[in-house]
Amino acid sequence: MVLLNEKTLEEILEYLEKSISNLAKESFENLEIGGGFDRIMSFLENQFELRLENLLTSKKSSIHHLESGMKNKVIQRKQKIIHKISEQYKI
Repeated sequence: MVLLNEKTLEEILEYLEKSISNLAKESFENLEIGGGFDRIMSFLENQFELRLENLLTSKKSSIHHLESGMKNKVIQRKQKIIHKISEQYKI
């Protein structure tokens, strides 16, 4: 496994933010997921985790191999993204 640097992690998080925001837009516009707002938000959180792990794997890394400061950065960014989407689409 490879240790990522801050720049690479930031690039991954920026990509994830755009990707999840676009997915949220599509999901709420098309109501592709039954179960309403909470179900869509849960879906988006799961997609964040899956996509993050896939991106890290492509860099020959894993969430388990990040330093604690980087893990905290990932958690904070995820919360920020999900909160922003929640505020934007909340009914």
